[in-house]
Amino acid sequence: MPSKQGTATEKVWTEEERAAMQQSARERKAQARLSPAEEREAGEAEVQAKIADMPEPDRAIAKRIHALVAENAPDFVPRTYYGMPAYAKDGKTICFFQPASKFKVRYGTFGFQPDARVDDGEMWPVAFAVTKLTKGVEARIAELVKKAAR
Repeated sequence: MPSKQGTATEKVWTEEERAAMQQSARERKAQARLSPAEEREAGEAEVQAKIADMPEPDRAIAKRIHALVAENAPDFVPRTYYGMPAYAKDGKTICFFQPASKFKVRYGTFGFQPDARVDDGEMWPVAFAVTKLTKGVEARIAELVKKAAR
């Protein structure tokens, strides 16, 4: 049966997905007008604000991931990516934290974009579910961020 494309009842994107896309457009527009120092300062402020707005446990996880990225890849520039805390190198988003609350799912993820180069053979994960930060999880995140920073 043919689909009824364009009808009011058809919803291709969820409200959360539409909001994220609109946020991304605003982020790109704002970043295009800034010097590198202004971009870092504005990005840090925006990432901190996004983290502060998160419910627990997302907030605690995001705070610690932010610290781990800053410690292990100090050249990464904090920014938001579709309204989520993210980190960029040479203007390209490298990694990001997607809180569970963003899309109303059961766990947050720490993900990498293709420019991260976290390659490991012929197949490797590019996003990791994060439900709790243990010393082992923190060590793995630090290792991946260092690898992505190369």
